[in-house]
Amino acid sequence: MEPGNRKLIRPSLSEMKEKTDAPRKSAGGAPQKRAIPPDQTNAENFYYVKQMQAKTPMVITLKDGEIVKGVIEWYDRSCLKVNRIGDPNILLYKSNIKYLYKDEEA
Repeated sequence: MEPGNRKLIRPSLSEMKEKTDAPRKSAGGAPQKRAIPPDQTNAENFYYVKQMQAKTPMVITLKDGEIVKGVIEWYDRSCLKVNRIGDPNILLYKSNIKYLYKDEEA
């Protein structure tokens, strides 16, 4: 048996590029996975900046039940500086804050 003229069939380079550029579809028509949400939304930072600019009187309840009233002067990753009327200004660690809200009495 004589081997015949065999021609190697191989796609051209341009055809391969077109195939890799085309969006891939998952098998079976299953929906693609959603993107992972960001770790940080910056909502906390936005809230602090808004209250600082408006000089909103705030009520801050600490984990031990103590209540601090004042205006947030500045904040960083771990602390809030609160200006109080009639009392010295105070630096609060965020880890000691139970919750905070706008002072309705002021």
